[in-house]
Amino acid sequence: MRGELRKATGSGGQAAADILTVAVPTGRLFAESVSLLRRVGVLGAAPEAFDPPQERSLVLLAATGRILVVKPADIPVYVEHGAADAGIVGRDVLLEQGRDVYELVDLGFGSCRGVVAVRQGEEDAWPRGRTVRVATKYPRIAARYCERRGWPAEIIALNGAVELAPRVGLADAILDVVVTGRTLRDNLLVEVAEVFRSTARLVVNRASLRTKEAAVRRLIATVEGLKELPADEASGVAGGKPLPPAVRSESRDG
Repeated sequence: MRGELRKATGSGGQAAADILTVAVPTGRLFAESVSLLRRVGVLGAAPEAFDPPQERSLVLLAATGRILVVKPADIPVYVEHGAADAGIVGRDVLLEQGRDVYELVDLGFGSCRGVVAVRQGEEDAWPRGRTVRVATKYPRIAARYCERRGWPAEIIALNGAVELAPRVGLADAILDVVVTGRTLRDNLLVEVAEVFRSTARLVVNRASLRTKEAAVRRLIATVEGLKELPADEASGVAGGKPLPPAVRSESRDG
């Protein structure tokens, strides 16, 4: 590990406290996450060079830091345990896991909604006071949602093809994320409730806020500056904003 860090520092001889390890997710948030890191100076290569992500999870970067390319659900784990100083992850993952990380910036991309959907024609019959079976990739969110509304529910955790569950009789409803709603329509499902909204978030390790405060401050300030500028001007943003109040990731699903 020490050898890897020396290699990452390059000829500039940056101190370890100036080098950030940032975890980015595979999947739909990957390209925009890599593009963002390139523009803020953490990643020097164009995003095309990392698409598709390499099989190895660790990618060393010259001079300014390194990135870890991991599954979205693993981002908060890496950050919470200090394997990464910071990470980019969807709010949906944070809501589901409740990890002890600082959620500092809404990055504004990767928008989606978490919704409850049922088969077409069953909108008025659900849930009607009976125990309902809800298939989802978000069992904790689903359980909290049903409990708050007083709905007796059996939560069925799935890892994929959630929209298939009502069609084959596995579940009465699903709770899943949608972007355009096309997948619901293609599977003859209709939305009956919105549970949460999600965008990509920048999260930071608690200890890194102390041990690498200057580097984290620069990252946050630059990212926030990028949100205010057109893409063609974003590369000129410099840090300097005060570090925003650090609050534990406690986003609430509605």
